[in-house]
Amino acid sequence: MREERYLTFALGKGRLASKTLELLERIGITCEEMKDKSSRKLIFVNEELRLKFFLAKGPDIPTYVEYGAADIGVVGSDTIMEENRRIYEVLDLGFGKCRMCVCGREDAAELLRHHEMIRVATKYPNIAKDYFFNKKHQTVDIIKLNGSIELGPIVGLSDVIVDIVETGSTLRENGLQVLEEVCPLSARMIVNQVSMQMETERIRSLIGQIRELL
Repeated sequence: MREERYLTFALGKGRLASKTLELLERIGITCEEMKDKSSRKLIFVNEELRLKFFLAKGPDIPTYVEYGAADIGVVGSDTIMEENRRIYEVLDLGFGKCRMCVCGREDAAELLRHHEMIRVATKYPNIAKDYFFNKKHQTVDIIKLNGSIELGPIVGLSDVIVDIVETGSTLRENGLQVLEEVCPLSARMIVNQVSMQMETERIRSLIGQIRELL
């Protein structure tokens, strides 16, 4: 029977997964296995509801969803924008709120204002390119970093950084500040395009129940 197929969720590790599971519990979807912190399992199952869950690193979730390894994913909108995968973004879950910003020392504001050629360090080269090239029409040299982005301007690698800002305390501690806001960010629910057609009823029902809670 077609309705016996498992629906698979890919959840971003850490706070995002905890918040998502809290939300799912409010609509009666639980997965007790996932609460066992000592478990070495990679895939967790709710047999009764025919659901599977697995945890993954944020940047991998849109990939799992695009290729159908997961029907549904929950991930930050920064990752969706950066990865640019063929998926449906169906819900803004409203948690994990923060901002993608251009940050740097106070004097870097002038370089931005005059659209000067500058160097930008970031973990998010695609978001940075889109912002500077398409929205600001400013030519910049983008340098991809994976670690502490704040180091860029401090050691002279870059003039500014493009990064996620929550409280801004790390920036202030390092003599940096928000110079421009690129976009607001939050956790989003994404769905595989084929799954949306094959399991329309189940997925739309799930989306509807979650939407009522938001």
